[in-house]
Amino acid sequence: MNTKRIQLGLIHVAVAMTLVPINSTLNRVMIKEMALSATLVAILASLPFLFSPIQVAIGSYSDRHPLFGFRRTPYILAGLILCVFGLAISPQAAFLMEQQIGVGILVGILAFGAWGMGYNLSSVTYLSLASEISGEHGRGKTVAIMWFMMIIAIIITAVGLSRLLDPYSPEALVRAFGIVALASLLLGLLGLINLEPRSRTDQERHLSEEYSLRQMAAAITANPVARVFFIYLLLLLAAILGQDVLLEPFGAEAFNLSVSRTTQITSVWGTFVLVAILLAWLLEGHLNKKTVAHLGNYGALLGFLIIILGGINRLSSIFYIGVTLLGFGTGLSTVANLSLMFDLTAPGQVGLFIGAWGFSSSLARLIGSVLGGALRDVVTHISRDAVFGYIVVFGVEACMLLAASILLTQIDVRAFQKKVGEPDFVEKIALAAEST
Repeated sequence: MNTKRIQLGLIHVAVAMTLVPINSTLNRVMIKEMALSATLVAILASLPFLFSPIQVAIGSYSDRHPLFGFRRTPYILAGLILCVFGLAISPQAAFLMEQQIGVGILVGILAFGAWGMGYNLSSVTYLSLASEISGEHGRGKTVAIMWFMMIIAIIITAVGLSRLLDPYSPEALVRAFGIVALASLLLGLLGLINLEPRSRTDQERHLSEEYSLRQMAAAITANPVARVFFIYLLLLLAAILGQDVLLEPFGAEAFNLSVSRTTQITSVWGTFVLVAILLAWLLEGHLNKKTVAHLGNYGALLGFLIIILGGINRLSSIFYIGVTLLGFGTGLSTVANLSLMFDLTAPGQVGLFIGAWGFSSSLARLIGSVLGGALRDVVTHISRDAVFGYIVVFGVEACMLLAASILLTQIDVRAFQKKVGEPDFVEKIALAAEST
C-alpha cells in the first residue's frame, strides 16, 4: 500500500510542478520584462479556477464511463498531458503577446486553457482514485503523504527554476519550462504504472458522493453560521491566495530582483507553510482552533504589512521577512480553518462540505487574482508608480484579512455542531489536499 501511496504522490507532484512555472515565474516575466497588463496575466493564470466547477461533472462522468477497463487512469493521463502541453507552449504564447497582442492572447488562452482544463481533469480523478485505493480508513494517510510530497516538490521546483534561469534570457525560459514539463510528464507516468486495478467489466458502476453547485449553495445558505463561515473563507482565501500572481512581479519592481531571485520567493513561502503545518500538528489539542486560526490570520496580515514596509523603503531584507510571515501564517491558518470546517459539517454531509470548501477556494483564488491584477493596473495608471500599485493591492488584502478575523469572532461552532466526531490531524491535511 505504501508503494501505491508514493505513486499517487508522484502524480500529485507532477501536476503541481506544472503550476509553479506558470503561476510564479511566467507571470513575473509577463508583467515586468514584457510590461503586459497584470489584469490580463491574472485572468490567464486564473483559468483553472474559472473551470473548477466542471470537476463535479468530470468526477461523475469518470465514474460512469471507464475506458479500456480503467475508471481513472485515462482521465488522469489526459489531464497530465494537457498540463504539460499548456506549460510547454506558455512561454511562446507570452512572447507572441508581446509582439502581436491579439494573436498572442488567442494562443495564450489555448496554452493557459489547456493547462487549466488539465489541472481540473487530472486532480479530481487522481484524488478519487486515491480515495478508492486507500479505502475509508487509509484515505487520510494517503492524501496527507500526497500533499506533503507536493509541498516539497513545489519548493524543489522553485529552486531548480531559479538555477535554470540564472542568468535570465528568453531561451533560458523556454528551456527551463521544457525541462519542468518533461520531468512532470515522466513522474506522472511513473506514478500511473500498474496503479489502478482494471475493472472486471466496463458495465461496472462506481457509487460515489457527487454534489452539484446548487446542493453546495443550499447547504451553506441553510445555516446562518455556515453563511458567515463561507464569507469568512472567501475573504481569507482571496487575500492569502490572491497574492500569488503579484508577489514575484512586486519583488522585481521594488527591489530589482532578477528572475532567478524572484523564483526563489515561492520556495521561501512554501518552506514556511510546511513548518507552520508541522507546528499546527504539535499545537493540536493544546490551543483552541479559533485561537490558532487567529494566530495564522494575523501572522499573514503582519506579513502583508511588512511586505508593504519593505516596498516603501526598497529593502529586500524586510520584504523576505514579510514573505516568511505570510507563508507561516498561511500554514497555521490553513490547518486551523480546515479543522473548523470539519466542526461545521453535519452528519452524513462530509462530502458535501468538502465540495463547498473546494468551490470556495477556487472562487476566492479567482476573485483575489483578477481583482488584485485589475487594481494594480488601475492604481499604477493613475499614480504612474508601479510599486505603489502593488502596495495598494497588498494593503487591500491586509484589510480583507482583518475583516475575515472580525468575522471569525462571530462564528459559534456549538450553535452548528451536531455530534460530529473530531477527525485527526492527518484527515485535516487530506481535506487540504483535496482543495488544493
